[in-house]
Formats: sequence, structure tokens, C-alpha cells
Amino acid sequence: LVKLSSLGDVVHTMPVVHDIATAYPAARIDWVVEPAFAPLLRRIQGIAEVIECPLRRWRRRWWSSAVRNEWRAFRERLQRERYDAVIDLQGLTKSALVARLARVAPGQRHGLGNATEGSGFEWPARWLVDNAIRIEPRIHALDRARVLAAQALGYSHQGTPEFGLRVIAPPVKHERPSVAFVHGTSRDDKLWPIENWVKLGERFTVGGWRIVLPQGNAAEQTRAELIAAGSQRVANAQVEVWPSMMIDAALDHLAATQGVVGVDSGLSHMAVALKLPHVQLYNHATAWRTGPLPEHGMRHQIALEGRPTPGLETVWAAWNRVLEAAHA
Repeated sequence: LVKLSSLGDVVHTMPVVHDIATAYPAARIDWVVEPAFAPLLRRIQGIAEVIECPLRRWRRRWWSSAVRNEWRAFRERLQRERYDAVIDLQGLTKSALVARLARVAPGQRHGLGNATEGSGFEWPARWLVDNAIRIEPRIHALDRARVLAAQALGYSHQGTPEFGLRVIAPPVKHERPSVAFVHGTSRDDKLWPIENWVKLGERFTVGGWRIVLPQGNAAEQTRAELIAAGSQRVANAQVEVWPSMMIDAALDHLAATQGVVGVDSGLSHMAVALKLPHVQLYNHATAWRTGPLPEHGMRHQIALEGRPTPGLETVWAAWNRVLEAAHA
């Protein structure tokens, strides 16, 4: 499998591993990915080897001898064994080129044959694979990956998506239930206002919840501290800003919470994969293609859209519906 990035896209592709292993129990499944996401993929049941491909770093120092040596070693790894099939699940020129490097049975390089609505796709990718598979243009990201793999390998995928993530429970237990506020995202136009996070935090605190705030860079650290300071105005509030951590550690910390409210981001999609009670916030009309859906078995998860952002009361009402569904 070739799916290099980004975090949300990688998460949406994870159910393909379970699907293939169900259809072909003896299959050996390897996955090529950017190094930042490799620790997460190593937690997926059914993956034999995660092959790291640091294209982003290589592009910055392509002329150096160190990068040329790494590229040579990577190419030799892809050609070390003969695969029965290679599937480019990303549909970009760079991912299709990686798929083309692998040693594979004749005619068994598969990939996307067309763009789907709202997704990245580059036309050269279809000419770099042997079998360019056309997909229904209006399709959820989860379904796109599952349909592509099923058509490539000749099986029918069935049932709700299974992500297969293994978690390691942290040793510390807390008296109060914890809710994670996933406030950070790579795009400012996906953010939820800080004042809304603070007011939401006050409501959770009054309800007896402990609030945890992930962060992964200086801007998110600052935002998390502002949300924490505002939420702590309520008496006996328990609020924790997490330190920066590797993605597999973030997985474990997130899995130890009892619910998540989060913007459209990779970490928020990880919460969906962990099947946590979750309200996911969208400032754009894109929830249908990346958010949790009832037909995926996510009845205790809700995707909310708003203009310019979902309102506080709407989010609070959705959270209470999520809890009710989770405990039904």
C-alpha cells in the first residue's frame, strides 16, 4: 500500500488493511508512508512492515550525498521482494512514482483513475500505474480507499470500517472522566474561536469533567494555555495541557479519554478511529466526505457544520446526544 500523507488521509485509509486481511488471511501487507506517521501505522493489526519514505525532507536536500544514499536504500528495499500487487491509494504523482519503483507482478500496479470531489488527484498518476480504477466522484474518503482496494484485488468489502489500532493504556487513572479538546489544525480557516472553547470548558467543568488539551507546536501551545486559563475560572476545575509528544503516544493518551470535541484535523480523525464519543466541528461543507457518518457505524459521533463556525449551543446539544448514543 502507498499512502504517504497527511495524517487525516492516512487514518481514512487504515480500514483497507482489515479489509484485505479479511479477504486474504495469509496476505503480507506492507505500507509506504512519511516517517511522521510511521509510529501510528505500526500500531495497526495486520501490517507486516511500515516502510518510511521521507520525501518532504528529501526534497529540501536532494543534492546531498546523504539523501542520495537514503534514496538508494529506499529503492533497494522496494525491489527486495516481488509483490503480488501494489496499490497507490493517494493518486498523486509522487505516490504513483513510489508505487512504480516497487518490484511487482506484471500488470499489478493499481491506482486511482480519476479525481473524486474535494480530494487531491494528479492526472499523471493514472499513467504511472497499470490499472487506473475509476471511482464514484462523490464519495467519502473512507469509502474511496476501501472501494479502490477491493476493486484492485478482486474482493467485496463489507461491514463498517475497522481501523485495527492497538493502544497502550497509560498507568495513571483519573477520578473524573476526561474530554479532549482538539483545538489545533493545520489551517486557520478550520479553527473554532478560543472564546467558544473557554465557554465549552466551563460547561464541562461544571458537569464534573476533566479537560485535556493536546498541542503540537508553539501556536497550539499558546492557544491551549489560553483555553486552560479561561476554563479554570470555574471552581475545582481540572485542566491539563499535554506536552508535545510522538503520534503513537498521542494515540494512547487520546484513547484514555472518555470523549473528544475537535475541529477537522488529523488528531480528531484519530479519535474517530478510536471510536470515542466525538463531536467534530466543520467550518466548511465538507463533513460528508471526511467526517464520522452513521452508515460507518459512528452513531455516537457527530459532525457539525456551521457558518462561519458551529455555534456553542449547537455543539453542547450535539455532545449530549453523543453521550446518550454512547450509553444506549
